[in-house]
Amino acid sequence: MKREETLSRSKYFETKLSAGENIYPYDFKETHSISTLINYVKKHDITPDNYQTHPALENLAVSAGGRVLVVRSIGKIIFVKIESGGEGIQIITRDKASEIVRGDIVGVSGALVYSRTGELSIQAAEVRVLAPCLHIYPTEHYGLKDTEMIYRQRYLDLVLNKESLARFMTRTKVIAFIRRFLDERGFLEVETPMMHVIPGGAAAKPFKTVLNEMHMDLNMRISPELHLKTLLVGGIPRVYELGRQFRNEGIDATHNPEFTTCEFYMAYADYNDVLQLTEELISSLVFSLFGTHVVEYAIESRDTKETRQVKIDFTTPFKRVDILGQLSREVGVEITGEVLETEEGRVLLDRLCLEKRVQCNSPRTTSRLLDKLVGEYLESGCHNPTFLMNHPKIMSPLAKEHRERKCVTERFELFLLQKEICNAYTELNDPYDQRRRFEQQAADKSAGDEEAQEVDEDFCTALEYGMPPAGGWGIGIDRLVMMLTAAHNIRDVLFFPTMRPK
Repeated sequence: MKREETLSRSKYFETKLSAGENIYPYDFKETHSISTLINYVKKHDITPDNYQTHPALENLAVSAGGRVLVVRSIGKIIFVKIESGGEGIQIITRDKASEIVRGDIVGVSGALVYSRTGELSIQAAEVRVLAPCLHIYPTEHYGLKDTEMIYRQRYLDLVLNKESLARFMTRTKVIAFIRRFLDERGFLEVETPMMHVIPGGAAAKPFKTVLNEMHMDLNMRISPELHLKTLLVGGIPRVYELGRQFRNEGIDATHNPEFTTCEFYMAYADYNDVLQLTEELISSLVFSLFGTHVVEYAIESRDTKETRQVKIDFTTPFKRVDILGQLSREVGVEITGEVLETEEGRVLLDRLCLEKRVQCNSPRTTSRLLDKLVGEYLESGCHNPTFLMNHPKIMSPLAKEHRERKCVTERFELFLLQKEICNAYTELNDPYDQRRRFEQQAADKSAGDEEAQEVDEDFCTALEYGMPPAGGWGIGIDRLVMMLTAAHNIRDVLFFPTMRPK
């Protein structure tokens, strides 16, 4: 009888300890990982027909470890399937597996063979339990379906749901690709503080903490932008950071309180240069993952919640949409950057939101009202990669004013499947203009907008020393991975998403 059928957890321990056995060995010397064994067989063209006489297996002793997913017996022969790193192999033994149950971590030593059914296997000379599983392990056949358990017990999800492991492997590939892409173009990767006196670089509500030693209130960073731009002032022409940001806001299918971004800043460039670089990065990233620029996705309808298959084309150039021009056509009223600088502009947007039944909670500032209208009329049509461009100045306190249009900035956001994944602009490097915009944001904050930015005098002082003309760019890694893996929830691409305590 197997352990799970006859012994309780405590009884199992008592029996092993009384026999003087070490239930948790210190180590196990692997000669090969399971994936290495599989690749070895492919490389040497070892098959069920030739393995017995193949020179590559002559005197080859192998040792591998993994988690037990299946234990079955035929007569006195016991077949055990183990898995590690998403790859599996079969163990064939006689009496060496009597103590093994599903979920155990085991180490096996023996010879590579093929079973009668042609399955690659290890003919075991020794099988050792390295860490017993003390819970009833879910079966591989049914996988893990409970979403609550998937997010809380990711270690089970990774073993039992192959698509989950594949998503996280894709995430790692995406991050590695972006890092390599920027490194090859002369960008320097840096690390900047994760605790700020003044939260800046984005419109968001920060997490607050206290530095006891200095009796100082601090904020977890919402963006590394201002620190990175001061490095341009310091003479580093191309700089980037991949790291975590923290925003004390809502949790939904596309938002988690802590998330990963990549931001870069490029001296002697503008948003047109950055746009071309963005197209090149995203298009080449997709091709590296899928071997094509046209990828099929299952998307969920906002209204019916039904899913349908759509083809997304990442071939360059991506579509470009002028925000105020297209929004004016959609709502049937001309909206200009100049009018948005006035109270009349705020009243106009407020009326449009009421007439069009576009929800906007208080405070109903010009920038918040405009953001809701853009979301309703423009973002909803962005399935293929689309640049929404030339944002009004009131929405872009850190972007440079457009060289040909007043009260509009040189900024773009890249949308994919109706979600923003990238934000970029020609950087504002005029310290006087920057201070005025900070003061306008501070006024919005005083009016009740908790996400508005504060005046950062240290950053303004840095600009006074001179920052070269530059383009800046930021991308949400989590959302990007969601799009590339067809995940419907950001929790599906985070190993450990934020969860309410049980």
